[in-house]
Amino acid sequence: MKRIAVLQSNYIPWKGYFDIIRSVDEFIIYDDTQYTKRDWRNRNLIKTRQGLKWLTIPVKVKGRFTQTVNETRISNYKWAEKHWKAITYHYNKARYFNIYQDLFEKTYKKASNLEYLSEINLLFIAIINQILGIHTKISSSTEYLLRGDKNHKIISVCQQTGADTYITGPSAKKYIMETLFLKAGIKIEYFNYEGYPQYEQQFGSFCHNVSIIDLIFSTGQKANLYLKSSR
Repeated sequence: MKRIAVLQSNYIPWKGYFDIIRSVDEFIIYDDTQYTKRDWRNRNLIKTRQGLKWLTIPVKVKGRFTQTVNETRISNYKWAEKHWKAITYHYNKARYFNIYQDLFEKTYKKASNLEYLSEINLLFIAIINQILGIHTKISSSTEYLLRGDKNHKIISVCQQTGADTYITGPSAKKYIMETLFLKAGIKIEYFNYEGYPQYEQQFGSFCHNVSIIDLIFSTGQKANLYLKSSR
């Protein structure tokens, strides 16, 4: 039995992203696909006294339908300093911020020297996996031969990795052709993002859809207990 998931990389993703990573044996980052503007690839949300705030990495965009995620370059290298200042300002009084402050500060300094968005996203995903105690194998879609439409590409990855179960989010129901997977002997499981427990969170009413750093700075070493896959 082998379970895999295939998702594009996101910038400091929310807890559901890491929950899927922890739920599978191999997680494939699908970054040789089209870059989409105003998406989670280069931005995410944090909580502030003024409400939710976007942290966005500025990128160079050639034009519509002309570049993949792993071809996307950074357009302003001062972004990392600005993001870290914003995080420090809004989370410095969070209960466990001081424990992870040095690690994240070093990571942002390292990220400021990287040229490609995919490299930055992978760096943060690796560091956060480390914090959460996630040891899932992380691969890139470029390591596999992908052909055809979305369905056939995913089936191909499953076959090449030896997976018999494919885990994906509920939004994939819009395009997944389950009969093709069944014919290939691959089971599909749709990950349920509902039912996450709340935790002591700063600044007003609780919000689930923020970067995982909110959970880490708020709950510390217990952060992984708030992932459904840890139950």
